[in-house]
Amino acid sequence: MAGFDGKVAIVTGGASGIGRETAVRLAAEGCRVIVADINSDQATETAAALATNSIGFNLDVASEQSWDDIMTCAENIFGGLDILVNSAGVGFADNFEDMPLENWNAMISVNLTGSFLGCQKAVGLMKKTGNPATIINISSVMGLVGGEDIVGYSASKGGVTLLTRSVALYCAGKGYSIRCNSIHPTYVDTAMLNPIAEALGSREVMLAGMAAEIPLGRVATPSDIATAILFLCSADAGMITGHQMVIDGGQLAGLPAQHSPG
Repeated sequence: MAGFDGKVAIVTGGASGIGRETAVRLAAEGCRVIVADINSDQATETAAALATNSIGFNLDVASEQSWDDIMTCAENIFGGLDILVNSAGVGFADNFEDMPLENWNAMISVNLTGSFLGCQKAVGLMKKTGNPATIINISSVMGLVGGEDIVGYSASKGGVTLLTRSVALYCAGKGYSIRCNSIHPTYVDTAMLNPIAEALGSREVMLAGMAAEIPLGRVATPSDIATAILFLCSADAGMITGHQMVIDGGQLAGLPAQHSPG
């Protein structure tokens, strides 16, 4: 893909799952990557294995000071910022009537406030850096439709969807060369699904059940999502901003067959 060599990227949640795969792929294309994660040891370990001069960073996405610190790091060590991928996220499945406030607060704090702070701080440094730049926010298919047992998660990811559109319009309106898009995956086979697998007693049973909901017949992989992220970050996507890229194997396309005998 075009336009990555020498660019500087921050990937949150970069120590595992979608974030880690994205960091690996960006580095393979020539980006210098700041692998940002609350798990600093794993972030440093991931950065050390990348193909370019990259570093790990202990980032609490819900902390404004932590975001100020990582932007200072990007400017002082790498000279600026060209790409931000807001991949850090948490999710809890709850009965809505019994959902603990702490679960709601955690999802809003990490998923929505974390993305807001990332966008806000990144725009400031990106416009100072002066290169064409891009922000990718990881939302979810559940940021486009509701879910009866994941009310808080859907609400937080829905907020990310409209945050993305609004940031895209803001940057365009200001004349900044900064694009902002969101990614909306279906189920992705990462450690985030571990609690569900444990509750069902089998990862294979869980994945089979999830795959049955997806027309293409399988759960997404981190590589599926990272490929889409790289496209939206590339110069090839230079006319795309404020867009919601759905990666769901057809899950949201419509209803399953139920109107005819067979």
